[in-house]
Amino acid sequence: MSLDSTPTGGTQRTLSAIPLTDPNVTASGDPTIGSLVRDASAQVSSLVRAEVELAKAETMRDVKKAATGSAFFAVAGVVALYSSFFFFFFLTWLLNVWLPMWAASLIVFVLMLLVAGVAAFFGYLKVKRIKGPQKTIASLKESQSILKGDLDPAVALKQPAGAPSAVTRR
Repeated sequence: MSLDSTPTGGTQRTLSAIPLTDPNVTASGDPTIGSLVRDASAQVSSLVRAEVELAKAETMRDVKKAATGSAFFAVAGVVALYSSFFFFFFLTWLLNVWLPMWAASLIVFVLMLLVAGVAAFFGYLKVKRIKGPQKTIASLKESQSILKGDLDPAVALKQPAGAPSAVTRR
């Protein structure tokens, strides 16, 4: 159904009529399966987007709180570091009651070196235990070998992710 009119310029215009029925609804008034699936996928898509936005908002809020808390911890650490100097001066003056000043200062100095040495030793032990991403390194080496043509890709792809590499060479 169309409405034809000829304007004064001589060109003919055609307007389509508005449909009186919804093509997505059956004769009984129920929506079609296609429209239900389309609506469901649109709703799931918007639900997922809304969940992602909510997660972003919550994460940003938590990141801001963590940054603020970290800043306060940093300030506390700096103040504690500077106040430790006063503790060592106090300890030196306290030992000066029983010992000469040079001996008290030497004892405090050796004590500070001993604490620093013990802390460095424990730090070394912790760093020594770091092995790095062993599985990632092995996977990258295996991928490199496959790309170079040294390994059979069919055998390499059948291995589980955490399995040791037992790939046949060509």
